[in-house]
Amino acid sequence: MRWRAAVVVIAIAAAAIPLPARAFERFYGAAFYPLWQSWMTAASNATRVSVLDLFIAGVVAAWLAAAAVDISRARWRSIRTIAIRTIVWAAAIYLFFVCSWGFNYRRIPLGEKLALDAGRVSAEAARALVANAVARVNALYRQAHSEGFPTTGVVDSRMATAFDHAQRELGAARGAVPGRPKTSWLDLYFRRAVVDGMTDPFFLETLTASDLLPFERTFVIAHEWAHLAGYANEGEANFVGWLTCLRGDEAQQYSGWLFLYGEAAATLPRRDRADLSRQLDDGPRADLAAIADRVARNASPRVAEAGWRVYNEYLKANRVESGTRSYTEVVRLVLGTRYRDEATR
Repeated sequence: MRWRAAVVVIAIAAAAIPLPARAFERFYGAAFYPLWQSWMTAASNATRVSVLDLFIAGVVAAWLAAAAVDISRARWRSIRTIAIRTIVWAAAIYLFFVCSWGFNYRRIPLGEKLALDAGRVSAEAARALVANAVARVNALYRQAHSEGFPTTGVVDSRMATAFDHAQRELGAARGAVPGRPKTSWLDLYFRRAVVDGMTDPFFLETLTASDLLPFERTFVIAHEWAHLAGYANEGEANFVGWLTCLRGDEAQQYSGWLFLYGEAAATLPRRDRADLSRQLDDGPRADLAAIADRVARNASPRVAEAGWRVYNEYLKANRVESGTRSYTEVVRLVLGTRYRDEATR
């Protein structure tokens, strides 16, 4: 009984006790996590099947089997035993989560590492960024579609190289191992809730929705790889994913700029957004329409609203105060930070 109480107490302490971000950066982010990630992702990459799916199925089956045994033996008195077991198992799973990946939420923000200059973030700069994105997707469209986009189910070597370059430029001493893109039993939920992808926080896998179009899947994979590199904040993962795409070939660059166009355009007044939208060529315009059609065809407004509400609370519980709004912070990072390659401007 003592070990059960210890598990619960340690889990509560891990969730509640505040520690300096620099401590997490030094001992977790720079020491433990890179080694753990390289081993765990390499191991989970060995199979096409999502290890997270097997883990969920195994935990549920074990819990039901144990509960059935308790009920057969003690009936109503088994309620206390089942409740205690549920609390202990939940605490153990939480500890697995924070040690495997969740402590990345406590690390120093990327904007602080890159010395984000709020003075560089303005409406004029955002409009210039969108204009640049329009020019880039127009110029890249034909070559990107001619070359083709990375296939799903394998780690594309060109993307892996670009991912490593992006990490090094951001100061990583050791690049994260890219995850093999997989589909999951959660895919139906992903499509209905408009979730493009997910990083398995236990076995450090890359999971993507099956209905993604090739030109958007490329960026989604780069985004999830950024999570594997320890960038837990969604805006930071968007930024690192965008940099990864820009370090790749024309197809990957196109995917990155197409994503950033949508994110940055959403920050503009309606009139400016409409003016710049009219400057898109027919190809990029058709791709954006195809994405919108995919979402409208598969999404369930109720499921999406409920799912994103839960995720918003999850992010806030993990010290991301902006919740799901953190996705849009990529625009602030692009505008407010300086990084090596001026071609990204």
